[in-house]
Order: sequence, then structure tokens, then C-alpha cells
Amino acid sequence: MNAVLVSLLVNSTVLLLLGAVFYAAPSPRLSPHAVPFGVRVPPGRAEAPEVHRERRRYRALLLPATAVLTALSLGLGALTDSALVGSVAALVLCGVAAVLWLRAHQALTRAKEEGGWYEELRQGVAMDTSLRTDPVRMPWLWVVPSLLVLAVSATAGAFAYPELPDTLWLPERSPSGTEYRALATTFWSAFSLVLVQLAVTLTMVGTVAAVLRARADVDASRPRASAAEYRRRLALTARSLLGVGALLNVMLLGLSAMMWTGNRSGALLAVVVGVPALLAVAGAVYPFLPMARAGAGEDEATGLVTRDDDRFWRAAGTMYVNADDPAVLVPKRVGLGWTVNLANRRLLAGCAVVLVLGAAAGVVLALG
Repeated sequence: MNAVLVSLLVNSTVLLLLGAVFYAAPSPRLSPHAVPFGVRVPPGRAEAPEVHRERRRYRALLLPATAVLTALSLGLGALTDSALVGSVAALVLCGVAAVLWLRAHQALTRAKEEGGWYEELRQGVAMDTSLRTDPVRMPWLWVVPSLLVLAVSATAGAFAYPELPDTLWLPERSPSGTEYRALATTFWSAFSLVLVQLAVTLTMVGTVAAVLRARADVDASRPRASAAEYRRRLALTARSLLGVGALLNVMLLGLSAMMWTGNRSGALLAVVVGVPALLAVAGAVYPFLPMARAGAGEDEATGLVTRDDDRFWRAAGTMYVNADDPAVLVPKRVGLGWTVNLANRRLLAGCAVVLVLGAAAGVVLALG
């Protein structure tokens, strides 16, 4: 089958999946129930007519935009014989979704202020102190699969290295399809993907450690039930992230084997990349599915609502900026999971260190 046609079909599928994700994003099952479109509202207003109206408007405009961009991507891509059109269409769709989200965010913000939704309500903050005295533990057994795959990769590479040819071929994704980049055989090029496995393993362990210390998402109106739900989801997320790391290492092992043997089979490459990637996506999504979040039980009414903290959120509820908050990770408002506190000094210092180390590694590779 023509490579450009395959790329067009893949890009169109990506566009449709992207549209489906954006369509589902405002659902209370995929975002915090009391934060529609990134706007904090009292629990009793989470299903207010204004919220339903903005969801309908957002989706009513997003659906035709997705259909038009998908059709244009196929048509223009076929006429120009270029799969790059699909990538541009995906960027445009992201822009359209962002504009529609911002419009809904602003409309709900106005409705909340003009309607006085927080007037005569007692606002408060609930904390689960047991996460410090009896924290969710790091599931070290779930790190073992990543370490085993890493050990197998390093051992196989050590045996293969003396027999490697002078040139290695590394598969790369480009707008025109999969291409192979020639690399001179050195220790660093031969074991490059093994080193990436090590980086993936360390990154996943570090991410899980940070998530386990993230600020808990506890609803002041139902603290016990929401704390129990958060603790359960936290344990699932920790295991899920480490499982995803192991699957990524399996994919990198397969790519290393193809590079060491010089195999350029497209079908094998699709299996080596596609199967672990699909399983990794499923593992990453599972902790946030309704079936994994159920079972928290009921809670007594406290008479409080979670404090209106919209002033600390920027970019339509997607970015958290609070220099007075010591937390590095905080619960997301858009989607499920955690995001970073962009005003946290420890985070900024860590980012600076990573940038310096990345620049240094780039210079070493360039000089080598």
C-alpha cells in the first residue's frame, strides 16, 4: 500500500481520536465534578443549567470542526501527496478546542460572579493528614519488571556489541512515514536505547514518588469519602505508572533488537511499537475510569464547600501558579491526575538542573 495513503489514514484516525478526547473532556467523569471547564463551583451548582448549556455549545461547535478538518486532511493530503497536512490539521483542531474551552470557561466565570454562587456559603479546605502518618507506600515490586527488561537489554547488547556492523540503522517517524537514520557504531549509539530504558525507569520511579507526596484532592463537603477515593486512586496510579514504564522498556528492547540485527520489517516495527504503546495507554487510563474510582461510599454533610481558588489558576484552569503553596504537584482541574505548581521554587530549581544537564549531554553527543 502507498506510504502516503497509509500516513493519511493514520493521521485521519488520530484526528478522529483527538476529536473524541476533546469532546469527552468536559464530562464530569473525566474532569473534577465541581470544576466544569476549569471553573470552581459549589457542588450544588456542578449540574446547573449554565454548566449544561456551555457543554452543549462546546460540543456542538467541536463536532463539525473535527469532521471538516478530517475531510480537509484527507482531501488536501491526497492532492498534495503529503501526509504533513494531517499534522497541521491536528494542530488546528487543538487550537479550535482551546478557543472553545476558553469561551466556556469565561462564560461560567461570569455566571458564577453575577449569580453570586458562593454567597452565604461556608468555604473551607479539607486535608487528609493520614497521607503523612500512614502514606501510600511505593510499590517496589512493580519496579522489578522494568529492571528485569533493562537487565535483559544490557545483557543482550553486551553479547551483540562485538559483532555489530560499522553502521546501525535507527527507525524514526517522519511526515512521510518511517525512515531509518544511519549511526556510526559506537558504545553510545549501540546502547542508546538501553540508556533510554534506564532514564524511563528512573523517571517513572521519581514520578511515582512525587505523586505519592502530592497534595490530596479532598472535597470539604465530603472529606472522608473523597479521601478514601483519593487514596485508592493514588495506589492504582502508582502501580499503573510503573507498569507503563515496564511496557515502554519492552518497546525499547524490541527497537534495540531490530537496530542490532539490522531488521527493517515494517510489520515487525508496528508490532514492537504498537502493542506496548496500546497496553501502556490502557494502563495509564485505567486508574481514572469510573469503574476504578467507584466504591468510596457515603459521607456525612459538613456544611462546607471547597474554597473558591480560581485566582491561582491561569489559562482557563490548566496552569496552577501559587508561590505560597509548598506543594509541587496539585490535582488537575482539566482532566484527571496532577499538574505542577509553576510558582514552586523547588520545581523551578529542578527544571533548571534538568535543562543544564540536557544541554551538557547535547554538547557531549555533538562533540563525540
